[in-house]
Amino acid sequence: MKKIWWRLGALVLAAILLAGFFAGVVWLAGTRVANYVNASAMVGETSARAMCTMDVATGRVLFAHNADEPMGMASTTKVVTALTVLEHCQDLDTKIRVADAAIGIEGSSIYLQKGEQLTVRELLYGLMLRSGNDAAVALALAVAPSVAEFAELMNQTAVKYGAKQTHFVNPHGLDDPEHYTTARDLAKLSAVALRNPTFVEICSAKEKRIDGPEMPRVLLNKNKLLKSLDGCIGVKTGYTKKTGRSFVGAREVDGQKIVCVVLNCGPMFPETAQLLQDADRIYHHKTVLTAEEIFIDQHGVKGLALENFSYPLSQAELDALVITIVEDTVIIKLNGETIYHGACVNLGDGSPGANAR
Repeated sequence: MKKIWWRLGALVLAAILLAGFFAGVVWLAGTRVANYVNASAMVGETSARAMCTMDVATGRVLFAHNADEPMGMASTTKVVTALTVLEHCQDLDTKIRVADAAIGIEGSSIYLQKGEQLTVRELLYGLMLRSGNDAAVALALAVAPSVAEFAELMNQTAVKYGAKQTHFVNPHGLDDPEHYTTARDLAKLSAVALRNPTFVEICSAKEKRIDGPEMPRVLLNKNKLLKSLDGCIGVKTGYTKKTGRSFVGAREVDGQKIVCVVLNCGPMFPETAQLLQDADRIYHHKTVLTAEEIFIDQHGVKGLALENFSYPLSQAELDALVITIVEDTVIIKLNGETIYHGACVNLGDGSPGANAR
């Protein structure tokens, strides 16, 4: 009898253990599914204090996090330094004598020496590849009488391109309470810079040789994504103890340029790479209107487009666009927001009294 009870107990115990095993398998599978779902929800997210990922051609914000919080940006400042120089210097190959005030600037340096002469273009490479603070001051004093006056030119550049919460006091980004931007503003300004072929040529270079006092300087770009991310075209790293790590990265895939700004982000390279890849995977420039082609609005009214209009959209957004013709104007909305407002020829809907032409 004891043997029978022992055997029954063993069978019950085995059944319990087996049930527990299968329950564990089901729980583990469920956990994996949950993690997979959560991973898909992580698209466009970041550990950065602030982030803005933007389509360069249209300025559309694709992902954002605390994008309007003013904060320090360290050497990503130099994107606007370069942009301001490019807009105020007609001949980049003019040699200039490096101002004494540019020698020995603290922080990152290309080690300019007293009396040295370099072209503006060479200094721009020193600025963007090696983040030379001395190159920044040399460029500022080649364009303006003083660093303060050059910083004012930078502020004018910011206002010109719609950066509303940005203020510069220097061309290099060393800490100052009056020197700040937002992720959105810096993305706007970087997008403008990325429309300049010379800027792209400079900031996308993996290395460059420029003149030196005794032998050529070999400048290696600090941007690691240029070697690890297909299509990367720049842009600029930045770091101080106070601001943390910041980065402006950009990628061009099939003619579509996307820029990503992360401010105070420890893993700035991998997170920027992921954000750029997410944006390229989800958003594509879709042709919404084609010049001289007929389109139909939401009410069945036909219109003749007078110009091309394309916009970075996901497939779901393309299907959700609302197109309305009002007299001789076409209005296109996405989620209630107008993304296009332009002239068209109203062809009517063919019904009695319609404005057919």
